Amino acid sequence: MGRSSFEYWRHLWDDRNTDIAVIFAGGDNCYKVLKREPMLASRIFIWQKFTRMPEAEVVATLPAFHSLWAGADPQMIRNIDRAAAHGNFRNWTTITKHMLNGMKKKGLTEVSQDLVNWVYSKLGGM
Repeated sequence: MGRSSFEYWRHLWDDRNTDIAVIFAGGDNCYKVLKREPMLASRIFIWQKFTRMPEAEVVATLPAFHSLWAGADPQMIRNIDRAAAHGNFRNWTTITKHMLNGMKKKGLTEVSQDLVNWVYSKLGGM
């Protein structure tokens, strides 16, 4: 975004007639770009950095995230994380959606390695 865009967000934030919440999310340079706009940066309530989930946290979290993973072998979850998700919850959401679509398309009721391989073919550059 250009400077004028940041000024627009700042004016919306300051307008007493709006009840707006703005979330800026971005890659490594997001913080640097926002910090260069002091009038906007001073209005940011919290700076939150997201990092990859450790493997043990992935294995513990996924069964609570979606019932698809509740009966899955923890080693399969580890293998998928190492091969494709890399501790990134957004990747896990995408993988889960592909798994569900694949199960429906193929008439499956549980996760299998063949299904996992099919999902890998859908992921592209993960």
